Amino acid sequence: MVRVMTIDDYDEVYSLWMSIHGFGIRSIDDSREGVERFLKRNPTTSAVDVEDGKIVGAILCGHDGRRACFYHVCVSEKYRMHGIGKKMVEFCVSKLKEEHINKVCLNAFVTNVIGNKFWQKMGWSMRSDMNYYDFVLNEDNLTIFNE
Repeated sequence: MVRVMTIDDYDEVYSLWMSIHGFGIRSIDDSREGVERFLKRNPTTSAVDVEDGKIVGAILCGHDGRRACFYHVCVSEKYRMHGIGKKMVEFCVSKLKEEHINKVCLNAFVTNVIGNKFWQKMGWSMRSDMNYYDFVLNEDNLTIFNE
C-alpha cells in the first residue's frame, strides 16, 4: 500500500536505504533533521510503500513551485518486480499534479543499472541536451555509498 511519507517513517526508511547495495546517503541531507526539513517543505509529495507491515519502498519527492525532483527512489530487493516502484511513482506524480507541478526530474548514477532500466521502462527521457552542474555549499554534507 502506497501512502504519504512522514517523519515517523524515518527510521524504517533509513534502514531500507542502508540495505541497498550501492545506495548513496548524504551525511546532512539524509539525516533525520535533513529529511524532516524536506518533508516540512513538501508535506504531501513523498511516498512509502508498506507490505507485510513494513516499509519496503520509498521516494523523497519535492518541488520548488515550478519543477519537482525525485530523490532516493528505492524498493527492497526482496520486493522488486512487483510493481511497487511504479505505484510509488504514479502516487507522487498524482500528488505533484494536484499542486500544479508540470515537470519532474531525477538523477540516477550511471552505475545504477537497475535504476536506469526502470526509468527507461517507465518512459522517462534521459536528457542529452544539457550538462548537470552543482556547487557544494557545505563540504560536511558527504555522500557515502553502501557496499
